[in-house]
Amino acid sequence: MSDVKTSKYLSYVLRHQPESIGLDLDAHGWADVTELLARSVSSGLTRAALDRVVANNDKKRFEYSPDGLKIRASQGHSVNIDLSYEARTPPEILFHGTVDRFLDAIRNSGLMKMKRHHVHLSADMDTAQSVGDRRGKHVVLRVRAAEMDADGHSFFLSTNGVWLTEHVPPEYIEFNLAV
Repeated sequence: MSDVKTSKYLSYVLRHQPESIGLDLDAHGWADVTELLARSVSSGLTRAALDRVVANNDKKRFEYSPDGLKIRASQGHSVNIDLSYEARTPPEILFHGTVDRFLDAIRNSGLMKMKRHHVHLSADMDTAQSVGDRRGKHVVLRVRAAEMDADGHSFFLSTNGVWLTEHVPPEYIEFNLAV
């Protein structure tokens, strides 16, 4: 299995459908590595491939526990887990990459978490642009995060540097950054 396929497989299993292979995640999203490998035999997942993807994934989507016995996705879950991230003060501006076909809905309702636990925001425009590039004509939106924080909205920083929040109301979004 290529590293790209391994990453997609792990995203599916660790973020969205652990039950598809009979895997149990604990309350914080951790899965036992030995169990994951045993339940993934038919997919061709190996410990070497797992190690490569955890170490080399450009977005650091996955992490091992300090003892290396457990693994989890850093964010983006649709399953009910608590990543235990503490609220943090965000930078003044964060960015969100999306595609132009969603702009009307975003103007009306803001950025919604949809089936995930949080809205994902980037500290830099390039990362946000690469997110938008995946699904069509991309647009990068500026989010006035410090203003949101001052108004009582909570922000969390995942271990891979993605900023997370429950919802970004439209009044905090600048829509004039089409790339």
